[in-house]
Amino acid sequence: MNSDSSTPQFPWFDQITGPMLIAGPCSVESEEQWREITRALAATGRVHLMRGGIWKPRTRPGAFEGVGEQGLLWMKRASSEFGMPFMTEVANAQHVEAALNAGVSALWVGARTTVNPFSVQEIAEALQGVQIPVFVKNPVNPDLSLWIGALERFRRMGIEKLAAIHRGFSFFGESIYRNRPMWEIPIALKAQWPELPVVCDPSHIGGKRELLPAIAQKALDLNMDGLMLEAHPNPDAALSDAAQQLKPDHWLSLVEGLIIRNQSSSHPEFISELALLRARMDRMDAQLIQLLGERFDASAELGVYKKAHDVTIFQLERWNEILQTRSEWGRELGLSDEFVIRFLELLHKESIRRQNSVMNPKETNQVNKKTEN
Repeated sequence: MNSDSSTPQFPWFDQITGPMLIAGPCSVESEEQWREITRALAATGRVHLMRGGIWKPRTRPGAFEGVGEQGLLWMKRASSEFGMPFMTEVANAQHVEAALNAGVSALWVGARTTVNPFSVQEIAEALQGVQIPVFVKNPVNPDLSLWIGALERFRRMGIEKLAAIHRGFSFFGESIYRNRPMWEIPIALKAQWPELPVVCDPSHIGGKRELLPAIAQKALDLNMDGLMLEAHPNPDAALSDAAQQLKPDHWLSLVEGLIIRNQSSSHPEFISELALLRARMDRMDAQLIQLLGERFDASAELGVYKKAHDVTIFQLERWNEILQTRSEWGRELGLSDEFVIRFLELLHKESIRRQNSVMNPKETNQVNKKTEN
């Protein structure tokens, strides 16, 4: 199978100046809707690749699940008319075949598909020998290994034009975000796979259009390679994800308002000041590590004391006191509750491990031996 060469070809990252910009509606709803949004976005001269979903995996039955294969014909016609390459989401080999036969310019694998290695392998095998760009969204849950594993399956099938899409992660609890960004995970991906382009999807992270500019700017400031933003000719009437889609003029305003920063600077004053600040932070980090070591030594001593008096490792009252007092201390210093709580949870986990190694040395030795083996 090969992508139809009559459709506009999609330039790869090394042919793009500045961040890659992918735009289009959450769902292709009708030929008129797709043609209208393609015409409007093409007129901006800023879009590198149009996106639109035709197979929509919804959480519950009864929701709009896409127009299916007929949508590919609408996408192809508008693509040819306005000279815009287009992409869609695939979840199985049949989707891949239909999309390639329609001349799709690129494909993406959704978050719900990335979690299933069997589905990813099926798609990767269906694409073997086909050199079109493939974008892989992060899995629904924050699992870096699963994300990397999905990307590796495509690489092993010879897919050279490969990229990742960061769309945030599901969570339990309250948040301003639809999906928490958890920026540390795409940053870790870039650290492990430096040559892999990573595109951010602020629409699915934010879930509300008013949050999109700040998320998009932060993504670029964190050195993401591009943005995938949803746009619709009439967002309030959209059949899926209406609250997170932008009108074309609002999309353009967002893009034009972004600050594109340099990765570095050769200015001598900048280099000198940067070195001084980094040296200062290095000293602080050394002090922090020293303090952490002393704190965990104290935890081990506490374990000895508890063991001598047959007292449990964990006491809920003490843990609640720590959470409350340290959070208050953090707020006074301008630290977010989320950061302080996550930091305390890491401290608590290590403290419990240290105390358990004192109170239950036999169990700890067995675990250590299994880990070594």
